Amino acid sequence: MNNKYAEFLTPQNCAITLIDYQPAMYFGVQSHDRLTIMHNAATLAKTGKLFKIPTVLSTVAKDSFSGPMDSVIANVFKEQKVIDRTSINAWVDANFRKAVEATGRKKIVVAGLWTEACVLFPTLDMLKAGYEVYVPTDACGDISKEAHERSVQRLIQAGAVPVTSLQFLFELQQDWARSETYNGVMEILKAESPYGIQVGFSKWALGSEHGG
Repeated sequence: MNNKYAEFLTPQNCAITLIDYQPAMYFGVQSHDRLTIMHNAATLAKTGKLFKIPTVLSTVAKDSFSGPMDSVIANVFKEQKVIDRTSINAWVDANFRKAVEATGRKKIVVAGLWTEACVLFPTLDMLKAGYEVYVPTDACGDISKEAHERSVQRLIQAGAVPVTSLQFLFELQQDWARSETYNGVMEILKAESPYGIQVGFSKWALGSEHGG
């Protein structure tokens, strides 16, 4: 039996949505360390840019109470319009929905703040619409650990697939011999992950061995 979720995510078969990474939403997060979420969200954004994956950015009520999109994410996509909404559920917004549909992809990576609403609600609607949804849970957060965990459980029960930000990056790279993206992946790791310490140390050690 063919299992669609056993297929690897590739730059050619998926799209990314980054939802509501805004100051007011970050302030409410108590389920994770906020800085960790910021790094993981940046990993997703930079991965999308590096591998040329269609990426949809969206905020909610940015001018009234939530504030602008996380500047790191916005700077990765400087020339891209951020879709601002009034709806908690991004899928209800016609512009967001059209942007996702325009990617032509059926595998959608959905990440955002908070898990129980801005991630869960559009995911449920996308699943009903026939999309395959992957949620990098370490790039999402909520007002409590319980809120996040219950939401992830419901996402899985509905058919979404939980992943992590680095898992997504490695799944796309697959082989360190892929030279066209190797340096970009290393830069993401150095800037956004604890593994970056090891990457930097390894280069230092290698240079020392060769008298560098």
